[in-house]
Formats: sequence, C-alpha cells, structure tokens
Amino acid sequence: MFYWFMKTFVLGPVLKLLFRPWVKGLDNVPADGAAILASNHLSFSDSIFMPLTVPRPVVFLAKSEYFTGTGFKGRLTAAFFRLTNQLPMDRTGGAASAQSLNAGLDVLRNGSLLGIYPEGTRSPDGRLYRGKVGVARLALQARVPVIPVAMIGTDKVQPIGKRVPSIRRIGMIFGEPLDFSRYYGMADDRLIQRSVTDEIMYELMRLSGQEYVDEYAAVVKLRLAGKALPGKAPEQLPPDDGPAGPGTV
Repeated sequence: MFYWFMKTFVLGPVLKLLFRPWVKGLDNVPADGAAILASNHLSFSDSIFMPLTVPRPVVFLAKSEYFTGTGFKGRLTAAFFRLTNQLPMDRTGGAASAQSLNAGLDVLRNGSLLGIYPEGTRSPDGRLYRGKVGVARLALQARVPVIPVAMIGTDKVQPIGKRVPSIRRIGMIFGEPLDFSRYYGMADDRLIQRSVTDEIMYELMRLSGQEYVDEYAAVVKLRLAGKALPGKAPEQLPPDDGPAGPGTV
C-alpha cells in the first residue's frame, strides 16, 4: 500500500515532472509472472527511477546496512526500505550471502519481479564492470527470464558522493527477455553461471553503450581507495564503505 501510494501520488508525479524520464522497450517487461530485471548501476537514484517506470511492483535486494542503522535516522531508513519492497542483502559472502539470495529466490517463486545490479556496486567511473554470478544462479534456479535494463544518464543526476541530485533528463532501455532455459538443471555449474552472467553483461553493454571492463567494480573501488587486498576473491572482499544502492548481488 505504501509502495503504491508513494509511486502513484508522491514520488512518481514529482520525479516525472522534474526529470522527464524517457523509456524504450517497456513492453519487454511481462505483465505477469516472475522475471529478473538486471540493470547496470550508475547512481543511487537508479533504484528510484527504474521501479517508478515499471507498472508492476519491483522488489530489490538492498544492502543489509540499510536495515541495521541506529538512532532515529537509522530506524527511519530501515522502515522506508522495508515499506518500499526492499529486502536485506548480505554482501560479505559465504552462507550469509547465500541466505540473502534465497530471499530473492522466494520473490521469484511467488511470481514477482526482482531487481538486481549484477555488478554488485555502482560503477566508479561510468564504465560497465564484470557481473557477479548471483544473478545467473537466481535465473536458473527460479527458471525465469532476465530482462536487461540500461540506465542512461543517472550518473550525471547523482554521482557517487553527491546527496542532492541535479535536475536533468534521464533514460531507461528495457531489452528483450533473455531465455536461459537451455541451462535449466545446471544452476550449480560455475562455468554455466559465468556464461549466463557474461551474456547478461554483454546485453547491458550493448544497450547502454558503456565501455566494458572485465574486472569487478568492487576490486577497482578498493584499489582506488588504496585498500586492495592481494589474493582475495571478490566474495571475500568487505562490503563497500559508501552507500551502494539496492539490488546488489
């Protein structure tokens, strides 16, 4: 109810008036049934603009820190994310992350739309980075299509570190659904997971026009911050220090 009210009467009309979002391919989002909306991730505001455009509710996996804040501000933030269809996502790896992905799997098995950012964090420089395989596991386990979504210009509206957005037009392109039924039954095969993820990232690159970098964005961020951890796999890296928007896997 809160989600529908905010989208229809509060945030929706205001944001559409100010940012005049243009949209292509929205008819690629199914009118019913489960699907994954896999998007590039340029800005915190991606998680506001994309669900605003889709007629159906979109459930996002949000980083768990949004749900564990203390004080009035922390409780208010946690309440907002819960009321706007967000689920906590533990990004530290291992069993905790697997449990978080299971929450996303439940969303899909209930026939809903799940929003995911395969890069796992926002791009540090506007380029498209290597996707994490969580999106592939979910798509194959739930046996659902993946709709690639390219966010255009949101990094100019709200770059990393900027709290107050700039008023300018943004865009979204919803690509044709990707069917991975040929891989059903092979969800635990690491090579299949990587193949599916890379196919999704290729479509995001094609739709967005971004330069692709075959490296994890989280690793690049750590290196830029002087925190690179030699020999660590991406799943072993600590969560990002800054806010990284909902939907990361």
